[in-house]
Amino acid sequence: MNATVVGDRMRILITGNLGYVGPAVVKELRARYPGAYLRGLDNGYFAHCLTGSDALPERMLDEQSHGDVRTADLSFLAGYDAVVQLAAVSNDPMGKQFEAVTEEINQNASIALAKAAAAAGVKNFVFASSCSVYGVAEGGARCEDDPLNPMTAYAKSKIGTEQALAALDTDMVVTNLRFATACGMSDRLRLDLVLNDFVACALSSGAITVLSDGTPWRPLIDTKDMARAIAWAATRPAANGGRLLTVNVGSDDRNYQVRELAERVAAAVPGTSVSINTSAPADSRSYRVDFARFRALAPDHQPVVTLDQSISELVDGMRAMGFDDADFRNSQLIRLRVLQRHIDAGRLSNNLVWN
Repeated sequence: MNATVVGDRMRILITGNLGYVGPAVVKELRARYPGAYLRGLDNGYFAHCLTGSDALPERMLDEQSHGDVRTADLSFLAGYDAVVQLAAVSNDPMGKQFEAVTEEINQNASIALAKAAAAAGVKNFVFASSCSVYGVAEGGARCEDDPLNPMTAYAKSKIGTEQALAALDTDMVVTNLRFATACGMSDRLRLDLVLNDFVACALSSGAITVLSDGTPWRPLIDTKDMARAIAWAATRPAANGGRLLTVNVGSDDRNYQVRELAERVAAAVPGTSVSINTSAPADSRSYRVDFARFRALAPDHQPVVTLDQSISELVDGMRAMGFDDADFRNSQLIRLRVLQRHIDAGRLSNNLVWN
C-alpha cells in the first residue's frame, strides 16, 4: 500500500505531543504522510521548555488542542484513523512524587482514551509503554512473554494499561510499544534520562559520576527511532502481528551497561573523567531486552541512530544552546523540577490540574 496515498487520507491524534518525544513524532509523521491531518492534544506542562529549536515544532501540525487527557472532550475522534497516546507522567522520580496522578494519567486516562477511540471507529491505537516493566531481570535478554517485575509506579501504570487494553472488545488494532530507554536531542530536551544526563555532566563539569556500580543494563533508543516505530504502529494492519500486539521496541545491539554509556560519552567529550561507585547497592532496574519480535514485524522501521550518533547530536545540540549549567538537575531541563515550580507558583495543583 502506498504510504503517501494512505497519508493523504489519514487523521491522526497525538496526545502528549508537547513533551520530549512528541516533536520527533510530529516530524516523522509529517514527513512520512505529508497529506495527513495531524492534531496534537497536550496539557502544556512543558510547552515552554523549548531547547535549541529555531521554530515551534507544532508548526507541522494542522491543529494543536490544549487540554488534560483525563478530562478532555473526545467527541471529535469520529473520523480519526489513529490515536498515539504519549501523554504520561514520564519517569520514576515523578511517578514516586505523584503516584496517584501517575495512575490517573498513565493508566486510567489511557484506557478511557482507547475506549473512546474504539467507540468512534478509530482504526489504530498506539500506546507508548516501556521496557521498564521488566524491572530487575537477571539472566538473558527479556522477550515480551517473559515474567514482568515492575518496580515503580511508572512501570506499574504501563502494565495496568497494557492489561486493560488487552481486555477491550474491539476491532481496533492496538499496539503496546515497550520502548527502550529514550535518549537523544529534542526540541524539548530532557536531562533526566541516563545518556542525556551523562552528556550534560560531561559538558558542564567535565566529570561523570555513576551512582550505581556501573553494571546495570539499559537498552537505549533515540527519539527519532521511537518516532519511526510509532509511524509503523499507527498504520499497522491486524495481519501484521495481530489485533492486539505488545512488542519491545529497540535493537539487540543497543543493550548497554551503564558503565559503557559513561565511557562512550567521555570519549566523545575529551577531558571528561568517569567515577563509578563500586560499593553502591544493586540498582532496582537492570534489564537486557530481546527485540526479535519488532525486528520481524517492522523490518523497514528498525532503529538507525547509533549510540555515538545520539551522543554527538546531544553534544552539538547542547553546545549550540550554550549549555554549561553544572546545576542542571535543578533546572527546567528536569521534568520534576518544572512540575514543582508550577505547583510552587500556584499554577498547578498537587493533582497536576491547572489552577
